[in-house]
Amino acid sequence: MSAVLAPRLSMLPMHPADLDEIVEIENRVYPFPWTRTNFIDSIACGYSVWGCRFADELVGYYVLMMAVDEAHLLNISVAGKRQGMGFGARLLRHAMRLAQLAGATSILLEVRPSNVPALTIYRHFGFQQIGVRRGYYPAEKGSEDALVMRLALAEVAQ
Repeated sequence: MSAVLAPRLSMLPMHPADLDEIVEIENRVYPFPWTRTNFIDSIACGYSVWGCRFADELVGYYVLMMAVDEAHLLNISVAGKRQGMGFGARLLRHAMRLAQLAGATSILLEVRPSNVPALTIYRHFGFQQIGVRRGYYPAEKGSEDALVMRLALAEVAQ
């Protein structure tokens, strides 16, 4: 009799050596992706850059910036072929927990109004829209607004 072990799921801090994988996902899932330099700068500035690996495959990542008692989720992405499988929720939960451990009382993010899957997951986790940044994102025809969303971490079970 043989046992089949499920592939391991792990959350790991990302390093410059992981940039090829990160940038590949970024370029495939966004029409206006972050550049390699954006990620290099994030790591160099000490932002929390974490990845989710399913077995040996990088399936997603996030970039979290701490500012006093507030966290700002700058980027969260899941590889296209892995979307809809719960990896985004795992990444978001991890970012929220990391923010709490760092002393944040809230977490902020921006999202395109056209990104319905992201809006759905953020609302599911209790994020509330608190504002709009006009013309924040580049778009095919000019720019697109960003919805600013906030979650009070005191409302999240530790």
